[in-house]
Amino acid sequence: MKKQIAVLAAVLAACALLALAADIIGKWVAQVPGRQGATQEMTFTFKVEGGKLTGTISSQRGDQQITEGTVSGDTVSFVVVRQGGQGEIKELYKGTISGNEIKFTRTREGGMGGRGGGPVEFVAKRAS
Repeated sequence: MKKQIAVLAAVLAACALLALAADIIGKWVAQVPGRQGATQEMTFTFKVEGGKLTGTISSQRGDQQITEGTVSGDTVSFVVVRQGGQGEIKELYKGTISGNEIKFTRTREGGMGGRGGGPVEFVAKRAS
């Protein structure tokens, strides 16, 4: 009996974690600040597979694959790596999920002589 209760508790805990991660699944759209005040529309398509966040970011640059993605409670983080004119650029995204919005901060490593640039903050909204 104790063993059955322990198994049931483990299954319920796993379902609860998946339910929390499920809040992010789908498409999200953001107007992301760019150079000299211009904005760029980006579409984030998130999937959760076995507790791991994957998906793509679509913009005028095309589709970029999301790597190193995690979702824990209301916090999401992932990385996008792309080739820039001055070498590989690693973009690190960290966000807080609140209903149908995700407040993101993006930082960059590499490119521009390794300087990366300062953080950029923006809000993504769930696509209807």
